Amino acid sequence: MNKNFKEQLHPVRCIVLDIDGVLTDGSLLVMADESVRIMNIRDGYAISEAVKKGYMICIISGGKSASVMKRLQNLGVKEIHLGIENKTEILTSIMKQHQLNAEEVLYMGDDLPDYEAMQLAGVRCAPADACSQIRELCSYISPYPGGKGCVRDVIEQVMRLHGKWPYVNSSAVKSNA
Repeated sequence: MNKNFKEQLHPVRCIVLDIDGVLTDGSLLVMADESVRIMNIRDGYAISEAVKKGYMICIISGGKSASVMKRLQNLGVKEIHLGIENKTEILTSIMKQHQLNAEEVLYMGDDLPDYEAMQLAGVRCAPADACSQIRELCSYISPYPGGKGCVRDVIEQVMRLHGKWPYVNSSAVKSNA
């Protein structure tokens, strides 16, 4: 019996993310010294909150960038693997080191370099604009494209299900009226 997406989220304690096409829209601004990427501030907030609440956030990317590394470290991410050609090998090592079962791992990828590694994860997700082969592999496709809130979408769903998403008391929010 296949579980629905929400049921698959119950055991999740590790969220694995690609950078280009997931945390960014996949665009690169090519500069003299480094390619510049744009990341969504709400995705960053969700990552930071997840780390604070004890979720393991892992980044596995083929790209390399000192500024991206610094940004992720500032969000509290400890498992950052950049310049990776074999994502499956890295994910296998992380799962073994942290004694993670497949069901405890959610992987969000967008393109063919993620395909094999995603098959190790119990929960597979993609941004709305992921390539067709990745979308076919996934149990959930965010309505948001890469770099435009897809990471926030998935992290918030996991944390809400576990009762760990930050609660905002609506009576404390002042009306603009």
